[in-house]
Amino acid sequence: MSTHYKSYHPFVSQFDPCKPITVKTFSTPPHLYMGFQPPNLPQFTPMEALRAGTLWRDFYDPYFNSLEKSKGGTPT
Repeated sequence: MSTHYKSYHPFVSQFDPCKPITVKTFSTPPHLYMGFQPPNLPQFTPMEALRAGTLWRDFYDPYFNSLEKSKGGTPT
C-alpha cells in the first residue's frame, strides 16, 4: 500500500454522447488497512482533533475535491 488513492479505467463506448472520462480516481479510508487499533497511537491535540474529525493521526484522511489542489499535511 503506497497510497490511499486508487484509480481505474472505465469502459468507454464509441457511442457515448459526452466526452469520455478515461481515468477515475477514488480515496480509500486509512482504517481499511488496519486490522485492529494498536495501543499508544499518536494523537492530535484536542483542537486539531476537532478540525480533523478524528483523535488519532493514523486515521486522518484529508478529502480534496477533484477540482481543488490537495495541500496534504495535518489540519491547522
